[in-house]
Formats: sequence, structure tokens, C-alpha cells
Amino acid sequence: MKRFGLFSLALAAGTLGLAACANDATAPAARAPHTSSRDVASGTAQHLVLFRGNGIPADFAARVAELGGTVTFAHDGAGFAVVSGLGDAGAASLRAASGVQEVQNDAAFTLDAPLAAAEADASDAIASQANPASALRFSFQWNMRLINAPQAWAAGKLGSSAITVAILDTGIDYDAPDLNGLVDLSRSTSFIPSDDALRATYFPTRNNISDFNGHGTNVATQVSSKAFALAGVTSRTTLMGVKVLGRTGGGTVGSVLSGVLWAADHGANVANMSLGGGFSKVAGGSLVSLINRVFNYANRAGMLIVVAAGNESEDLDHNGNEMKTYCDNVHVICVSSVGPATALLNQDAPAYYTNFGRSAISVAGPGGNADAAHGFPASARPWGNDIASWVWSYCSKTTIAGLTGTGVPILTACVAGNRLTGFIGTSQATPHVAGLAASIMAEYGSSAVQTKQRIEKSAVDLGQPGTDPFYGRGRIDVARALGL
Repeated sequence: MKRFGLFSLALAAGTLGLAACANDATAPAARAPHTSSRDVASGTAQHLVLFRGNGIPADFAARVAELGGTVTFAHDGAGFAVVSGLGDAGAASLRAASGVQEVQNDAAFTLDAPLAAAEADASDAIASQANPASALRFSFQWNMRLINAPQAWAAGKLGSSAITVAILDTGIDYDAPDLNGLVDLSRSTSFIPSDDALRATYFPTRNNISDFNGHGTNVATQVSSKAFALAGVTSRTTLMGVKVLGRTGGGTVGSVLSGVLWAADHGANVANMSLGGGFSKVAGGSLVSLINRVFNYANRAGMLIVVAAGNESEDLDHNGNEMKTYCDNVHVICVSSVGPATALLNQDAPAYYTNFGRSAISVAGPGGNADAAHGFPASARPWGNDIASWVWSYCSKTTIAGLTGTGVPILTACVAGNRLTGFIGTSQATPHVAGLAASIMAEYGSSAVQTKQRIEKSAVDLGQPGTDPFYGRGRIDVARALGL
């Protein structure tokens, strides 16, 4: 999938009006082009190994070393490993070894987004964890009002620190005002060695999950926020950062599956996966087996996985031979996107970019929208005239715009720590559902099966003719799911 760019929207400190911004932006295409995942190039590629049964032979690492490779991740319970440094011949030799069922080239992908992200300032925010609706920029948050989160907060339904949501993404700006103290760094980790090396050289005091992209920070904030500037669905849920995407939004299936297993083994009750990709079920048959093996392990561990439907405007019920990761898995909640397109009229309008499908989509969440049919005209928003309805968060302080010729990171204006960023996509719809799952678990217990059932049964059946494939069981409603 495709990476997105940035454009800035300047907001004067202490005010709510944007200064001549969105009207100057170039109107983007109405539909995000489809890009399937691709195999990592052969030669010294990274490979995924599936074993016969759930164990890994005791001599496996030594066997890989003899072939010139290194085991970078291995999991006995799932019978899964990631190996780097093997050539094609080495991979073929490993494939023939005793106990090995399959050796598959890893597949790479990047994030996509229908529109470039927006930015604004946040100043003079005050702590409002007990009353998220008093966050300084809560007026921006059409998304929280749409799903009746304020009604739940008013009833004291703020989530619990005993429930953990793993954010499998680009990392988290863990000490941003809205997130500081909510992220458990002791259980967080990174599966992106290139980002780890960059962090060690240029950000030596930061944790490896530092977000060089911004996407993961935005996603995390929708789940749980201390509500200095912006509220999350909950304000007390513990977050776990699992970096599976790098600074440019790229990752591999291997990093994602490793992250799923890490989260399941380190006590995550919910995993949010605002990422995806796609590949041929025939050409990528071994990947299907790997993904199913890992997701089944996570399900047995009791972890609920919430995934984004994707932003290609595709019917997932009629996508032929393509597997759309990860909505095709049995135990997940697959989330489509809704949002106001023109001004603040129909806030439940299916997002112009969202994937859909009567059987594929579980529920819909607020991911933002724009009026694609009319060339994205500017409409009145709480933050000023704009072309889209954004989902807002703090911008990660370590957002990297690029590297110099000598490899030195070029930081954005977000380094000041007082910038907001707005995103749009099923990536943003998904964490609203993960936050709802965390809130339900805080009230009714941490059963993944029962939580999924409650989310689906409590969803609002919008009953709009011809649009049912976009909503699944309906659009989520936090207050309704909590019996309010």
C-alpha cells in the first residue's frame, strides 16, 4: 500500500481557527490506488519459516547459521520463525530440513492513506483524564461524539489500567502530553532494526518505540488518552507499543506476525492493527498458512485482534483470489470507515475510500471522510474551512521528514511538542473499536469472544438502503455497548 505525504495547517496558539490552509492544498485523487504486498527481494532476503507442529527443533539456529543466516525471531508455541541473511540456495536447503514445513520469502508493504495528513498547533492544554470532554481541542473530535463516547465518560466509564491494548504500528510518542504515563515501556518493543539503529545514533535517550512517522501515535491516542488536548475512547487503558512499521510506514509480514506473537505473550488483551496488504492466495499460499497459525495462537492466548479493512474502495466479498490481510482471518474484528463528507451533515456516510463487504466487515468506526464526488471542496469544520473530516492527535516529536545525504534525520515542526496532526482512513476507524473493546473488558471481563460479540450486537444498524456492505453489523456506539 502507498505511503502518504504531509501538508501543514497553521493554527494560532490559543485559537480554534485555521489560517488559510486547506484551500491552498492540491486536491488529491478520489480513490487510493491499490497496491498489493510484494515479496522481499531474493538474494539476502528475510524468510518466514513454518514448522511441522508447534515446536522448533533444538538445532534450528545452528542449522541456519551453517547456511549463512541468522534467526531474528522464533516462537515455539506457534511453530514460527523469521530468518535473515539466507540466499536462495540456503533457503532451499532449509526448506528440505527435518521438521520444516515451509520456507517463504517475507512480503513487504507500506501504509496507505486516502489523503495527506494535516497539522495544527495545541497550546495551553490542561489535564482532563477524569473528564475527557474538557480536553482543549475536544471541539475537533466529531469522531468521539459520533460514537457517544462522552455519554460513557460522564457515567465514569473511562477504562482500566488493568486492560492492555497493543498498538502494532510505527511506534508511539510515549511521552506526548496525551499519552505520557499510559504506555508500558517495559512490555513494548521494536521489530524494525533500521529504526532501532537510527534511534541509537540520533535519539540515544529515547525508547526503541519512538515514532518517526506519526501514524502510530495518532492510532494510539484514539484508544487511550489523558485528554490534555484530545480525548481517546478511554483515558485509563494501558498501551503497549509494538513497532512493526518503520519511519516511512513500511514493514513486512514477518515483523507483523512477530509483533502479534509478542503482544499475545506479553499480556495484551487487545491488539490494534491499523495496517494491511494483500496477495494472491495461490502465489502466497504459504503466507496464508503462516498468518492463520499465528492468529490462531493469539486467539488461544485470549487476545482480541482488531484490524483495518483497508482504503482501496474494494469489495472484500468479491476480491477473487486475493487475500486482504488481515480481514480474512476468522477471529478478528474487521473495521470499515465512516465520517462526515460535506460540512457536518451525515456523519455516518461511508468513507469514499473504505473497503467494504457484507460478510467481510464486522463493524464501522469513525475514520474521516471527504466529498470525493465534488472534488473535495472546503467545508466548515470546528478547526476552520477544510477539505476533510480529520481524526486528530498530537504529532510525534520525532517525526522524520527524511534523511540528509549523510543519513542525518530531518525533523519536522512537530519536534516542538505542541503540534496536532489529523489523519483519515480505516487506520483511524480501527482504534476506536479497539478502545471500545478495552472499555468493555474493563466492565465485563477480558473474554475476547464475548467482547467481540458485545461490540457487534451493540452496533447501530443504520439501515440505509444500498449501504449495508459498508457497515457490517453497524457503526459502533460506546454508550450502547456499555449498557447506557
